[in-house]
Amino acid sequence: MPIRLAVRGLLLLENRLLLVNAYRGRGDLWCAPGGGVEPHASLPDNLAREIHEETGLTVAVGAPALVNEFHDPERAFHQIEITFRCTFVSGDPHADWTDPEGIVTQRRWVTRDEAATLRIKPDTLPRLAWEDSTLTYDPLEPILR
Repeated sequence: MPIRLAVRGLLLLENRLLLVNAYRGRGDLWCAPGGGVEPHASLPDNLAREIHEETGLTVAVGAPALVNEFHDPERAFHQIEITFRCTFVSGDPHADWTDPEGIVTQRRWVTRDEAATLRIKPDTLPRLAWEDSTLTYDPLEPILR
């Protein structure tokens, strides 16, 4: 199986970070919105599309913030994610939204204190949102089950 490439968006609005449920059936695990890259579109274009699909929001995609990779040592799964800093452009950030693919079933805006109480992957996401603006690399980590 080839390595999967994905993009995610780091979006703060009113000092709250946008998170979505990370995987179907894993309601306790949160991540930044995004998803797999489709060929023949740039990484920022893929990310803007994914965020709109998952949240109904339109964003401007900025600079990369994080390169993260994880794998499943028991299966042939290895994913590299590039997380970009994004800015809000339009849409209703508080409206109910239904992901047309049904992958994202929950989205929420969290404060820094709330983020500290949640299981968020990758672990560095809250730090990057509120503290560190340098490009970061998280080395290979096993996927959570």
